[in-house]
Amino acid sequence: MVRKSNNKEYIRNLEKRVETLRILTEVSSIISSTLDIRELMSLVMEKAKEILSADACSILIYNKNNNKLEFEVAICGEEETSELLKKKITLDMGQGIAGWVAQNQQIVVIKDVKKDKRFFHDVDKMTGFETKSLIAAPLIGRRGLIGVAEIINPQKEDYDLEILSILTRHFATAIENALYHAETLEKERIKQELEIAATLQKSFLPEKPVFEKGRIRVSAINIPARHVGGDLYDFVEPDINKAGIFIGDVSGKGVSAALYMAKIISDFRYISRGINSPSDVMNKLNKVLSGAPRGMFLTAIYLIVDVEDGEAVISVAGHPPCIMIKKDEVYVLEMSSGPPLGIIETDFDENRVILKNGDRLIMLTDGVFEAKNISGERIGFNTILEFIRENRNIENLIERITGLINEYSKNTEMADDITIMEVSCL
Repeated sequence: MVRKSNNKEYIRNLEKRVETLRILTEVSSIISSTLDIRELMSLVMEKAKEILSADACSILIYNKNNNKLEFEVAICGEEETSELLKKKITLDMGQGIAGWVAQNQQIVVIKDVKKDKRFFHDVDKMTGFETKSLIAAPLIGRRGLIGVAEIINPQKEDYDLEILSILTRHFATAIENALYHAETLEKERIKQELEIAATLQKSFLPEKPVFEKGRIRVSAINIPARHVGGDLYDFVEPDINKAGIFIGDVSGKGVSAALYMAKIISDFRYISRGINSPSDVMNKLNKVLSGAPRGMFLTAIYLIVDVEDGEAVISVAGHPPCIMIKKDEVYVLEMSSGPPLGIIETDFDENRVILKNGDRLIMLTDGVFEAKNISGERIGFNTILEFIRENRNIENLIERITGLINEYSKNTEMADDITIMEVSCL
């Protein structure tokens, strides 16, 4: 009799192990079948619902930003109930059974939720669903809490908690892998979009960074701090013997500054046609930009130079000063300046300078002298000025300035967009 009883017990245990292995194999197959996070969660919870003959299953994902649990998947009788849970219900850490499980990171089995003070009745009241019993398990990955899985009203009672724990660990790892895959795809999508945006932004700038007309030659370097930026420059021909040179710096960096920069370039080209007065152009552009989003403005310099006699008329809107290079000296041009464009209504002044044979005028944006080294120290305007003094006879001066900045800020993230222009009188 004892031997028969032992044999039956052995067979039951063997059958249970076979069943456990079958379940683990099926779930492992599901887990490895997709990297789509929503599909993965739905498939696994459908399987859990089937294995335990449950009325419903759900997954609440932990949102680190607001420290709450949010319904991501809810599998029950009616789709409307699932949508209601996802849209309307969130739980604080420690709130309800799921909140307690998330906070304590322990699996719990509740035979009768009415007798458990932790149970959150509002979900049932809102959905009309009746929760009688439940199993709730934390989903914990390598980076910490992912969420909580709930199995509602399981009919099957001869389940093994150890097996459930193993399954939730495997499931948590699968979710984490799927989330990582989704993040990787999203980063790649953003990278591609930024590359497209950078190409489009460059199309707004002059096709070539060099412009020559009469005795005047202009060259430019533009390097955005990110894929796209807010610095801009342009060359126009307002009259037959005139060259218009424009440099500007939009407040901020990144996509918003780049979009605003594209608008400004278009507005500038339209406004500057046929106008020989830089202050008139600046006044008109200022009015156009007065409706800019709050906090957006533009510092700028616009000069119109006669390509025959070298007379330059310059209008400044809150932009860093120009640096004049002559044969025997280098100095900062003292000029009257108005406020940045797009802030207040005003009339911009004009400054007059004569560019003689061999003179060079350097214009730059503040990203040039705000470059930082690894200690967080700015290179400073005076350092740039002194470098220009020491290298004033070098032909590729703006390239050498760029090299100085790159060397100074090596192993650091670029602090701001960089634009440098050189206007030479031949």
